[in-house]
Amino acid sequence: MDKNLEKPSAQYIEEVDQEFNDKNNVTSSIENVDGASPDASKFESVVEEPDFSDIDQKKLIRKLDFRLMPLFTILYLISFLDRGNIGAAKIEGLAEDLNLQGSEYNLCLTVFFILYAGCEMPSNTILKHVKPSLFIVAAIILWGIVMTLSGLVQKYADLLACRALLGLFEAPLFPGISFYLSVYYTKNEFLVREAIFFSAASIAGAFSGLLAAAITQMDGIGGLEGWRYIFILEGALTVLLGILAYFVFPDFPQDAKFLNDREREFVTYRVKHDSNRDGESLKELSKLNHGQRTAPLGEDHSNNPKYFWAVFKDWQSWTMLLVYCGTCVPLYGISLFTPTIIKNMGYASTKAQLLSAPIYIVAAVFCILQAYILSRIGLRSPFILFNYLCILAGYVVCISMDPVKYPHSIYGALFVIALGIYPSFPLVVVWFSNNVSGTYKRAVAIGFQIGIGNFSGAYSSNIYRGQDSPRYLLGHGMEIMFVSIGLVAMAITFIGYSASNSKKKRRLDSGYYDEYTDQELIEMGDKSPYFIYRL
Repeated sequence: MDKNLEKPSAQYIEEVDQEFNDKNNVTSSIENVDGASPDASKFESVVEEPDFSDIDQKKLIRKLDFRLMPLFTILYLISFLDRGNIGAAKIEGLAEDLNLQGSEYNLCLTVFFILYAGCEMPSNTILKHVKPSLFIVAAIILWGIVMTLSGLVQKYADLLACRALLGLFEAPLFPGISFYLSVYYTKNEFLVREAIFFSAASIAGAFSGLLAAAITQMDGIGGLEGWRYIFILEGALTVLLGILAYFVFPDFPQDAKFLNDREREFVTYRVKHDSNRDGESLKELSKLNHGQRTAPLGEDHSNNPKYFWAVFKDWQSWTMLLVYCGTCVPLYGISLFTPTIIKNMGYASTKAQLLSAPIYIVAAVFCILQAYILSRIGLRSPFILFNYLCILAGYVVCISMDPVKYPHSIYGALFVIALGIYPSFPLVVVWFSNNVSGTYKRAVAIGFQIGIGNFSGAYSSNIYRGQDSPRYLLGHGMEIMFVSIGLVAMAITFIGYSASNSKKKRRLDSGYYDEYTDQELIEMGDKSPYFIYRL
């Protein structure tokens, strides 16, 4: 076996980059955006690219899409299906058969999110040292076993333990696959792929209702209730898919068996140097460039601990966390409680399951469509604003109207809510990622946003209480509060980004940074005057 295949990805990428430099006799030069010729001794840094003219990039991207996206989307669909099917089981009699009292059902939902969110960042750390085809596949099989055993629980404590283990074993998948996408795709390619990947969550919502409606027809077979078969059959399916995934799950680009040697080198190189070919940033950069010096391209790739702490000191980390919570709380609220809300509008359990499906299907289509448009125009915040206003409007209808008297209005409002939630989720993550420079800082920042933000799922699982049925004023009211917080945080972030860009321009025009070296500017990351915050 090639020894390189056994090396951690970060080490391998650095060695591949050095090999490229040696082979291509790299020269150091930098081009002034305004055409001026700067002092080479001060500003030299940009390297010539190696020759990949033999690679058909469009064909390679199609190859990556065909090999990665169906697999990752199916796995995330199963993940979201397994964590959310407890909502379908509830309306089929789970709470009554297990004699759940008071808030016990909600606590079973809460414990999942505590383990799930708490283990996301550590799991990505492990992923750097263990082959993904082993680590993630093992997690899939284990949560499938736990899901199957959930169909055999006899009391509250059994269900609570199963939900805790489910959160533990599901934790590696979402951050792990998100990391995968960032390794294989450039920033401009990433948004659409992330949206396709995440659309599996909404498809799971639709599929969950349809599947549950069919499975519960097995009620009484073998002396088991219908809701138990939801867990047993879906868990068995997960175990089967996990076993099959072992044979097709790709590892990092440097040892991806479906790529040849040149393709592996090209995928690794273009992602590592993605910031050097960001057309939108260069266009904005030309507006800010000061005539007496040039714009250093690239970003810091070191693992300096200062970038870890920089995340917690950066104001945008906290505002973007609140923006994330503005969509995360409604996401888990709608995925866990939509069947219950529809049932309490007066529909039978099976019909409630079926009526929830169209909501998620439409949301999945809108999620991908919006990401496709955004990948071409570059804007983020206007679309997030539109999405959040949709969520807000939908919940205002829900809290204002009696679902028994106006079931069609509430059902329509759930469509509007879903159309706002599902496109927002990948968009918020990508917006933050685009505005953090330096690979180590970005990795920590995304883990901070997703990991800490997903703790809000524990909160959302407790705001729809049985005693509040059928109006659920508390639940809808809290959703409105979180969306409103997200809107305010987004406005603060937008103003902050705009003000920072203006301040950078003023300092560039005044020559404030003329004595800085390229290396110093690159180490500044997103605080560099040449880094443009995307709005």
